[in-house]
Amino acid sequence: MRYSLSFMLVMLLLFSCAEELIEKPENLIPQDKMVLIFKEMAIVNAAKGTNIGKLKDNGIEPTTYIFEKFEIDSAQFVDSDRYYASKPLLYETMYKDVESRLENQRIQLEAMKKEKDSLNLVKKASSKDLKSTDKVSDTL
Repeated sequence: MRYSLSFMLVMLLLFSCAEELIEKPENLIPQDKMVLIFKEMAIVNAAKGTNIGKLKDNGIEPTTYIFEKFEIDSAQFVDSDRYYASKPLLYETMYKDVESRLENQRIQLEAMKKEKDSLNLVKKASSKDLKSTDKVSDTL
């Protein structure tokens, strides 16, 4: 009796977890596009936090910029976000993907910065060599 009651309870929990809490919206943003939107929002929010003046000077309203870039509207975004949020494991996976993409982009930007810095060092060194060569030739 205990076994069958436990089994029924487990089955009830499993079936209730599979139930859709929120219906899939008609205009659902695909998961891969939603990940890109989340990534872009993270970047824009970081930019807002560091220097909102630059955004204002260039006439950029962050949310409008993102919606125009991805050709969506606010209602479509809210509906899609609510739908994905109703599926916690999927939502977590999406945010881990965003985090991974941001980390990869950070690594690429750091590599580009190092390359640019090393090129600047080479230019400075070569200009110093030219100046010292010029001074030597002037004294001769």
